[in-house]
Amino acid sequence: MLADLQRFAPVTAVHGNMDDGELRAALPVRTTAELDGLRIGLVHDGGPAAGRHERLSELFPDCDVVAYGHSHIPEVSETSGAWIVNPGSPTERRRAPEHTMVVIRDGKPELVRVRQ
Repeated sequence: MLADLQRFAPVTAVHGNMDDGELRAALPVRTTAELDGLRIGLVHDGGPAAGRHERLSELFPDCDVVAYGHSHIPEVSETSGAWIVNPGSPTERRRAPEHTMVVIRDGKPELVRVRQ
């Protein structure tokens, strides 16, 4: 699937808990990317909800946006001058009420509901 995405555009990704060993070896636990003047931090697991924003801000102190996953519960929050986002999932909503993703427009993350 990673190779499929890379055929469309450059991809920056981290591995998740459901990825196989080959993908886990190919992708980091966390990373950063620059896009349209924004520095974006990526990590799969944001850890427990208690203290999450502080923890993610400490992991990525120079980022404008920090995106985390794992829970599939969508979130768009502004904290300490940065955006903390969980895009949810456009395909596997798990416990989330809807299929979602995050789109960044004019430097501001926006939660988008995906129709199935």
